[in-house]
Amino acid sequence: AGTANSAISARVQAATIFDFNGVLVDDEEVHLAAFRDALMPLGVDFSDKDYWERYIGFDDVGGFEAMLKDAGHLATREQVDALVEAKRPLYMARARQELKTFPGAAELIRTRAALGPVLVVSGALHDEVVFGLEALGVSDCVQKIYAAEATSVSKPDPEGYLLAIEYLRAIIGSAAEHAVVIEDSVAGVEAAKAAGLYCLTVGHSYTEKELLSAGADVFVATLKELKQVDFLRAGA
Repeated sequence: AGTANSAISARVQAATIFDFNGVLVDDEEVHLAAFRDALMPLGVDFSDKDYWERYIGFDDVGGFEAMLKDAGHLATREQVDALVEAKRPLYMARARQELKTFPGAAELIRTRAALGPVLVVSGALHDEVVFGLEALGVSDCVQKIYAAEATSVSKPDPEGYLLAIEYLRAIIGSAAEHAVVIEDSVAGVEAAKAAGLYCLTVGHSYTEKELLSAGADVFVATLKELKQVDFLRAGA
C-alpha cells in the first residue's frame, strides 16, 4: 500500500505548464494575418521579418502597442482595446479554416495529464486557447488556462506563470515549484525563468542558440523529441 501511495503522490505532483501559440498550435501565420487585417483601416503595416523578430512574443495588447508606436502612431489604450476586439473575430475566422496543430501535441498533453495537473499559460485570448484545445481533442486534460485576459502584462513578465504556481500550490503544495514549462519563444523562456521554473523549449519559432541564451534548460527541435528524462531532470 505504501508503494502504491508513493506512486500516486508522484503522479499528482508532476505538473506541466504549456505555452500555447508555437508550442501546441502552429498559428503564428494566422495571428500575423489577423494583426494585418485589423490594422489595415489605419494604414499601418509591418514586415514579416518584424513580426517574427519583434512582435511574436507579445500578446495582442502588447503587439498592437508596439506596432502602432513603430509606425509613428499614438497607442492609446482605447485604440489598442478596439484593435484587440477587431482582431478577435478575424483570428477565429481564419483559425476555423486553417488552424494547424503540432505533431505530438495532443499525445504529450494526455501523457502529462496522466501524471499530474496540466495548465496553459499564454498570451493568446481565452477563446482562442479553448478553440485550440478543442481542435486537439484535449480540453478535458487541461485543468486551468491563464490567457491574456488573466494578466495585466504579457511575457517576458512572469505574471502568468506566477499565477499558475499559486494555483498549483493550492492543489499540490510545494511540488508546484517543480512544475515544468514548455515554451517556444525567447519572451516565454524569460517569463518562465523569472518565475523560477524549469523550462523545456521546442525549436518551432526560435533557434537553439536563442532559446538557450534566454535561459532555457533543455532544447529539442520538435515536441516529439521530448523524452520523459527531460521532465525527470526537473523532478517532474
